[in-house]
Amino acid sequence: MAEQQLGVLKALDVAKTQLYHFTAIVIAGMGFFTDAYDLFCVSLVTKLLGRLYYFNPLSEKPGSLPPHVAAAVNGVALCGTLAGQLFFGWLGDKLGRKKVYGITLIMMIVCSVASGLSFGSKAKGVMTTLCFFRFWLGFGIGGDYPLSATIMSEYANKKTRGAFIAAVFAMQGVGILAGGFVALAVSSIFDKKFPAPTYAVNRALSTPPQADYIWRIIVMFGALPAALTYYWRMKMPETARYTALVAKNIKQATQDMSKVLQVELQMEERAEDIVQDPRLNYGLFSKEFAKRHGLPLLGCTSTWFLLDIAFYSQNLFQKDIFSAIGWIPKAATMNGIHEVFMIARAQTLIALCSTVPGYWFTVAFIDIMGRFAIQLMGFFMMTVFMFAIAFPYDHWIKPDNRIGFVVMYSLTFFFANFGPNATTFIVPAEIFPARLRSTCHGISAATGKAGAIVGAFGFLYAAQPQDKTKTDAGYPPGIGVKNSLIMLGVINFVGMLFTFLVPEPKGKSLEELSGETEAEK
Repeated sequence: MAEQQLGVLKALDVAKTQLYHFTAIVIAGMGFFTDAYDLFCVSLVTKLLGRLYYFNPLSEKPGSLPPHVAAAVNGVALCGTLAGQLFFGWLGDKLGRKKVYGITLIMMIVCSVASGLSFGSKAKGVMTTLCFFRFWLGFGIGGDYPLSATIMSEYANKKTRGAFIAAVFAMQGVGILAGGFVALAVSSIFDKKFPAPTYAVNRALSTPPQADYIWRIIVMFGALPAALTYYWRMKMPETARYTALVAKNIKQATQDMSKVLQVELQMEERAEDIVQDPRLNYGLFSKEFAKRHGLPLLGCTSTWFLLDIAFYSQNLFQKDIFSAIGWIPKAATMNGIHEVFMIARAQTLIALCSTVPGYWFTVAFIDIMGRFAIQLMGFFMMTVFMFAIAFPYDHWIKPDNRIGFVVMYSLTFFFANFGPNATTFIVPAEIFPARLRSTCHGISAATGKAGAIVGAFGFLYAAQPQDKTKTDAGYPPGIGVKNSLIMLGVINFVGMLFTFLVPEPKGKSLEELSGETEAEK
């Protein structure tokens, strides 16, 4: 059978960039906005939670979350996300992208609000409620990964598809900044209304009881942008590729896209034969799938896994770095509300300078350089900067060299986002067949989240000093920050090698990439 592509899909591939493309970016991107906002804002309020619920009047230092509680609060959302990516990825191929898309959004809105409410006012009750709802919030966020990427790739045209999917992903950067700005605004207002002495002056009064509202407002605010896009999400038609290639309803797909593209599309006579070909109905666990897509799937999962180990371990070093550079004063010299302000200020500055520009560099260059080149370059630069920080680590931590340290640190994460962090999200949405696209993206993303869990927790223990007397309270000795950074450099290098398994989708139609236009090679 010669290469054939349905007319309606061809029309989408060659469509000029129109308003509906940008509408789709905003609608799909809002899920990512909420995702980044929620995962990011908790890191801004964990110190405050420690002061509020684990206050010990006899301690020299303000209260802080015990290691197992801190791990639960941060990690439970990642576990939920992993489960959600697998479940909703599979469901998106079974029921259709649109139906499942509404479910994930409702989950995100309800759980965002609920995680700011808690049963009881004791530490145990508050933390249990927070963790419970953050797990389900993560579950909803997880569903957003495969669905947003798949919907955007199926709506986009051939020429600018990479930039469109990257733009959806870049909304994460906007979410991170929004989290920072909301925390800055809320903490400033409370600081003015309820002035409090520093911890060193008066331990009991340094965290006013009203501060309990701060973290709740910050956490709940994430529901707002998601709620605003719900109506538009429900108005979007199912993607033409799902309707035609999976649901096999070409007539419906043609009608939907005629409305979206605002042109009259005709249905071809032989269209039914193309989608009914039995040789293109192989399943995920078939030999045919392994032969055609096995190595690319291994490439997508392994690179995402390795990248996320490095990407999520950054949060460990962030607080040490800020304290080392003097951006965040010693905890005892601040009151609880002011501490939130200082942490938010430092994290927002780092995000503005390194994280966010990286995303938009990817949007600008991905359809010029291609996915492969950006991913390879990103992994290479991350390896270089990790080693450059790690080997002379003792040199960087001296007060005179702080600025150089921050520059190196920022560059590492600039190249993560103008590199594998964006491309690992984009490629799985392009190279697999329509009926397995959302599932395969979910599998790749879930493997990535497994890497995130290794990065966030494995390195939490690994980065502890080797000297028993210097470890954080409750932690066993580890291999130290220097050795942890060397390990991360090696992990990035291995990621660079696995990149060679990933094909280059630039400039090709989705059907050409997945082999859906041909029954026999």
